[in-house]
Amino acid sequence: MDTQKKNFFIIMFTNFLVAGSTTMIMPFLSLYIESLGNFSDEYVQRWSGLVFGVTFVAALIMSPIWGRIADKYGFKPILIINGFGIAISIFLMGTADSVSELFMIRLFMGVVTGFIPTSLAFVSSQTSKESAGKTLGTLQMGSVSGTLFGPVLGGLMADAFGFKYTFLITAIVITIAALFVVFGLHEIKRVKAKDGHVYAPKTIINGILNHRLMLNVMIITALIQIGNFSIQPLLSLYVAELTEGSVQVAFLAGITFSATGVGNILFARRWGRLGDSIGYEKVLGFLLLLSFVFIIPQAFVTELWQLIILRLFFGMAVGGMIPTTTALMRREAPIEIQGEIMGYNTSFRFLGNIIGPVFGGIISGVIGISSVFIVTGLLFIFAFVFLRSTLAKPQQDFEDVLLEQELKNT
Repeated sequence: MDTQKKNFFIIMFTNFLVAGSTTMIMPFLSLYIESLGNFSDEYVQRWSGLVFGVTFVAALIMSPIWGRIADKYGFKPILIINGFGIAISIFLMGTADSVSELFMIRLFMGVVTGFIPTSLAFVSSQTSKESAGKTLGTLQMGSVSGTLFGPVLGGLMADAFGFKYTFLITAIVITIAALFVVFGLHEIKRVKAKDGHVYAPKTIINGILNHRLMLNVMIITALIQIGNFSIQPLLSLYVAELTEGSVQVAFLAGITFSATGVGNILFARRWGRLGDSIGYEKVLGFLLLLSFVFIIPQAFVTELWQLIILRLFFGMAVGGMIPTTTALMRREAPIEIQGEIMGYNTSFRFLGNIIGPVFGGIISGVIGISSVFIVTGLLFIFAFVFLRSTLAKPQQDFEDVLLEQELKNT
């Protein structure tokens, strides 16, 4: 097996372990907060949101920094730091004696969170532009598979062993993933252009802001994540409405949640391969329309099986979006700054992760849970129109834009 294939399989396997492990703690995070003291329901709910969200806030800030370091020293060191950092964070979560201590640990975890986005950037940097979509789509199957099994396994382990031992087991699994990276991954040195040079952070930021396609695709990435995360915290409540009187709401909500992931796994590779052949912009636009078509009817279902089928189809559509946008970044960004560009794109993803649940909560509180599907559908349509208007304008070469900004800064 050649080095590139070996690297790919190691990254896919470790993504499965990390995604599965980090989502294992999600089902009982609020219960864990409740166990740290005699708190009111309002206190637990408020701090659950803060403890969950602070990780994404820190990750949003750190992603471009890690990306810039990766451009200079390679992606493998960052993957190692992220892997062991996440493992230490989760172990320390199990030793927390107060909610404030747990909050600070989750804040630290955000600083080192980024294993999966960094692995996407690593594989992208080692893959030709012509096959980036298919490769990244295949890679996503590993992390999505982990997120399907993680919450279920985490809930079972918390019931069987308790919270603290579940944190310990989770930390051990992520440590194993990090060790696979240390001893199994071999980063192929990227060949930089002869005339390549180091761009200042200010130049890169101004370059992104002045390159229509790059900036708008990052904004679309945030909109995609807002659409994905706006309904997730409310899905179990929606399932409860559809299955009134059922004693298996948690189980049925899990199945409904997993349906999206199954659709994601089935089609992520196909969309990536299609993007390689006909263009990532065309595939991204089609997927945004398809997401709109499949999410709007979810607001009008009357039976759970209808919702599950629509979530499956919706997963088929959204499954190709992140690999497609990542491959597009791979195509546009010069090799010298690919890590930093991927870092900014990851920041926009985390921004969507933060806004999504808040956005969904506000909409559902004002006009009901079912309306969240309609508003989210309109977001996808807005993203589609935004993309089309961008593509209608003259194309820009990103390197030319960077050089122009560099001249302005001198």
